[in-house]
Amino acid sequence: MELTWIALAASLMMGLGAACIFIFAVKRDYFRNVEDAKYQVFWSDLEELVDNSKESNEDGSGPQSHSSQHRG
Repeated sequence: MELTWIALAASLMMGLGAACIFIFAVKRDYFRNVEDAKYQVFWSDLEELVDNSKESNEDGSGPQSHSSQHRG
C-alpha cells in the first residue's frame, strides 16, 4: 500500500511539473509561430535536393542515365 502512495505522489508531481513547463512556455511565447519551424525545415530540405541534383547533373550522372539502365 505504501508503494501505491509513492507512485501516486510521483505521478501527480510529474503532471504538475509538466503543467508548469507548459504554462511557462505559453507565457514566453514559445508556441507563437510553430508553423514557421515546419516551413524552415521543408525549404532547407528542398534547397538541399536542388543543390544535390545540380551537382549530379554537372558530373554527368543525372537521373536520365540511371533510368535507361534499369529497363529491360
